[in-house]
Amino acid sequence: MKVLLKEDVPKLGSVGDEVEVKDGYGRNFLIPTGKALLATPKNVKQFRHQKSIVEHKVRKLKGAAQTVADQIAKLSLSVDKKVGEQGKLFGSVTSQEIADLVSAQGVEIDRRKIQLSEPIKSLGEFKIPVKLHPEVIAEIRLTVSAEASGEAPEAAPAASENEASADAPVEESGENQE
Repeated sequence: MKVLLKEDVPKLGSVGDEVEVKDGYGRNFLIPTGKALLATPKNVKQFRHQKSIVEHKVRKLKGAAQTVADQIAKLSLSVDKKVGEQGKLFGSVTSQEIADLVSAQGVEIDRRKIQLSEPIKSLGEFKIPVKLHPEVIAEIRLTVSAEASGEAPEAAPAASENEASADAPVEESGENQE
């Protein structure tokens, strides 16, 4: 008996294959469970038509993904972050921030397609893979640099806050003694 497989069957074949099986296996298992169709000329023609439609859609999606990949390849992004003494960032650069930077450049991508194994926590240049399609992977060039301004003004308020907090316990202890 010849059947057309509607889904992958281990040790038999994959979707779309026309395979020869024993009558009982086809009639009692494959066809009733929806894993296969009887390979009549009508079913074969219909199956091939559906397969060509799906292949056309896949090619179209791949072409759109390739277009976006070409746009991403032209981009060079940079982000300024606050940095500690040893070149480590306060916080990190996440996939959401990268997606926002890319969309600011006019290319829309989903943050879940950005393949960061872990958030970026150091300065430097990074190449970040973006999986747009199973066969199309683009790379974003990202430069993480130290924020130029903001170090001196931050130190002054921190010092005044420490002075204020040091004064507060003294006043409280004076009030408690009276």
